[in-house]
Amino acid sequence: MTTAPVIGPEERLPLGAAEADPRTATRRRYLMCEPRYFTVSYSINPWMDPSAPVSTDVALRQWHELKATYERLGHVVETIEPAAGLPDMVFAANSGTVIGGRVLGSRFRAVERAAEADHYRRWFVERGYRDVVMPESINEAEGDFAWTGEVLLAGTGFRTDPGAHAEAQEVLGVPVVSLRLVDPRYYHLDTALMVLTEADPTTGRRAQIAYYRDAFSLGSQRVLRHLFPDAVIASDVDAACLGLNGVSDGYNVVLPREANRLATELTARGYNPVMVDISELRKSGGGPKCCTMELRD
Repeated sequence: MTTAPVIGPEERLPLGAAEADPRTATRRRYLMCEPRYFTVSYSINPWMDPSAPVSTDVALRQWHELKATYERLGHVVETIEPAAGLPDMVFAANSGTVIGGRVLGSRFRAVERAAEADHYRRWFVERGYRDVVMPESINEAEGDFAWTGEVLLAGTGFRTDPGAHAEAQEVLGVPVVSLRLVDPRYYHLDTALMVLTEADPTTGRRAQIAYYRDAFSLGSQRVLRHLFPDAVIASDVDAACLGLNGVSDGYNVVLPREANRLATELTARGYNPVMVDISELRKSGGGPKCCTMELRD
């Protein structure tokens, strides 16, 4: 486990002994939003307690270190200007899904977050994205959508409506697999599942994920076992620190620093865990992935 190694993008990297194929770090482009106005002034998930102390300064320091970690790993980070009165705008993953340059925006369930969607829409339009569609159904974007390189895994149960799954398939032009979340602590798909390696049809590489079984309905657990028989299964302890709210480039996996068991398992699978402190932002139910929208142009 490391804190922030410098790994060249596209570099073929060494394996754990159990791995047949090397893990590959690929350069990614991310969109992030500084938590300049971060606080916990309302509660829309079980992690949020407006009566508990929150430090905006600590959240800022942790966010800047997360951003710097991505940059040290060779990734490109774009930023959007935060807006006063929108303390959760820092969670960029919830405001857009980008695949092949097509953008599906968001429509939030909670009224407190509704205005965030148009700020992100304008960011895409002002930067020349031509295919920007705002959804009709409740859709919390990469909070509930995870691209595996072949299919879009789509969560529902607490935030995103099932109808948004069909809408995503039409707008983004990729097949969608619906998964039902059943534990309110894991209210978004990205709190219970992360993509470690994307599938690559040109090389025959299969996608690999990590997930927490008990966050999903029994039927969805069967679907995940069928699609990903070699998935990394997270423990209760890993899930409880939002350890699955991580970001992988195919080799380096940025995780909350408390997710030690998951980090050990990932190391055994040939990945390189990169641990970060995101504890202040976790008070609003967020981790590294919540802060990070991937721009797949």
